[in-house]
Amino acid sequence: MAEAVENAIQYATTCLTQVPDHPEALLLMGTIRTWRKQFAQAIPFLQRATIVLPDNADAFNTLGLALHESGRIDEAIYSFRKAIDLRPAFPSALARLKQALSARGHGRDNIEQYRAVLAIEASMETIARHRAALASDPQDMSALTGLAHALRAAGRHEEAAEQFRTALAHTPACPDAARNLVQVLVELDRLDEAIACYRSVLEQDPSLHAIHAGTGTLLRKAGRHAEAVHHLQQACTLRPDDAPIHAVLAQLLQELGQIDAAIDHRRQAIALAPEEPNHYLALARLTKLAPDDPALAAMRALAEREETLDDRGRMNLHFALGKALADLGRNQESFDHLLKANALRRRLVPYDEKPVARAAKAVRDHFTAEAMAATAGTGHPSPRPIFIVGMPRSGSTLVEQILASHPEIYGAGEVSTLTDTLQDAARRFPAWKIGTPLGCLTEPDRHAIAEDYLQRLDRLAHDWTDDHPPARISNKMLDNFFHIGIIRQLWPNARIIHTCRDPIDTCMSCFSISFDNLDFTFDLGELGRYHRQYQEQMAHWRQVLPPDAILDVQYEDIIEDFEANARRIIAYCGLPWNDACLRFHETRRVVRTSSVAQVRKPLYRTAVGRWRPDDETLQPLLEGLGTVIAKTGHG
Repeated sequence: MAEAVENAIQYATTCLTQVPDHPEALLLMGTIRTWRKQFAQAIPFLQRATIVLPDNADAFNTLGLALHESGRIDEAIYSFRKAIDLRPAFPSALARLKQALSARGHGRDNIEQYRAVLAIEASMETIARHRAALASDPQDMSALTGLAHALRAAGRHEEAAEQFRTALAHTPACPDAARNLVQVLVELDRLDEAIACYRSVLEQDPSLHAIHAGTGTLLRKAGRHAEAVHHLQQACTLRPDDAPIHAVLAQLLQELGQIDAAIDHRRQAIALAPEEPNHYLALARLTKLAPDDPALAAMRALAEREETLDDRGRMNLHFALGKALADLGRNQESFDHLLKANALRRRLVPYDEKPVARAAKAVRDHFTAEAMAATAGTGHPSPRPIFIVGMPRSGSTLVEQILASHPEIYGAGEVSTLTDTLQDAARRFPAWKIGTPLGCLTEPDRHAIAEDYLQRLDRLAHDWTDDHPPARISNKMLDNFFHIGIIRQLWPNARIIHTCRDPIDTCMSCFSISFDNLDFTFDLGELGRYHRQYQEQMAHWRQVLPPDAILDVQYEDIIEDFEANARRIIAYCGLPWNDACLRFHETRRVVRTSSVAQVRKPLYRTAVGRWRPDDETLQPLLEGLGTVIAKTGHG
């Protein structure tokens, strides 16, 4: 045995001398080192093996073992989970993942992951039971769907899809069978197949309103809005008394800029479900309600019996009243409702600002002028990316609408493309961690990351209608300001536009909106401190980057002299001026932000110097902003 192992080591050494990234030799050398408990020596071989063999579950499992034995528990957990993702029925990886989770402690996330592992083990037992039943009777629909559900619960989505597909073949017009298959296909990010599945059911029975609605929802997710409208309108025709369908259709229409039609469907949803606060909130966000509007009276009546609502319903109702009353100039009454709404929302959000502050400081510590200079001149040459960064409610949607009105620019909106690219890069290149400079990677590796992002970006422009591709594509994920150092290292010719606005106006506007994913906006103190953190981050980039690296665009300046600032923005992007940018409100494109209705209108001034309560009420915000107020002259 010892001789065989030595021969294997000699073979692997020879292979690696000739081909340094020889996949089997890397895995063999790492595995033997692990068997011999030489974990520190094994890890580099296994890490490289997982890069060149990204679909090899054994490589990730063995790497996890070496990392765990070296005390690198978090990295081990990631490796074991990756092994299980690649091979869900992997008892060794499951057992080792349980051990690693136990070693890490009893935090909430840890407990949830541990329970998930137990659920997978239980699913494996259920899978075996259903397979035995199908061996006796292949037509047993209960066993067939039970097996599919168990496979899905175990994370074996491809196998689950096959079983659901078999069940649907037995009952081709069954909505439940179709929904089961579609859910799995969506989880596999196979939207086109999911849409085709629903459409095949509609060919059998076109009267299924829920399947029309589901098809419309999937088409919207795929960016095929015109087709989505057709199916949702069909669903409304078949079931005109279904409030949720009217609400989904309204959301789709408002994204397309068909505001009047969206308002009509919002009102129909209210008429059908007058006790649902979310319909009122959506209507108030779309339009100003007159003092005698029946919807406003209905909201007030509902507020008198708000104890009948759950916390989320009460929250939505107070946000709706806050917006409606602000539009009527009843500002103090509006703000009272916003205080109640945000207090309710904050109780529902498990937000901890400390890790955000620590991560931001770490970025500033890592991205020094020296670190940026180390990769100067080595980035991808493409000028295609535009990044719009800043605080929410700082005029970013207006800026992107100006850009997207130019015939050479595609506005992609708030997309996670950069984050997705960086997360994949961190998995491919374990030597690098998100939030640190890319100097540890080779230039080809950096170019591969940059090209990955560009390909994702191009896929977003699937509805681009011109013969030639867009010269620029904008990404309006505002918190990408954390990643400006990486952006500059990857694409030195990328444009970075920083939208700015009066700090108090910005924060007060954020406080008025029930954001889904901005957990720092529901407490005045946390909101102010986040704004200060963002300002410190932008100040850091100005110190370590060339003066022309970032274009600051002040919202108030756009309002004061729109054309001059619009021309400045287009010139910064390296494109010739086009008068269509002056008619930004006429541009027809999908807009999904909270400013969806505003950018469909000509420029207005009412958002500058917006009403604010007294300093005593705003004290938490003012303290949070701190030096920001002193520097900008507000307070």
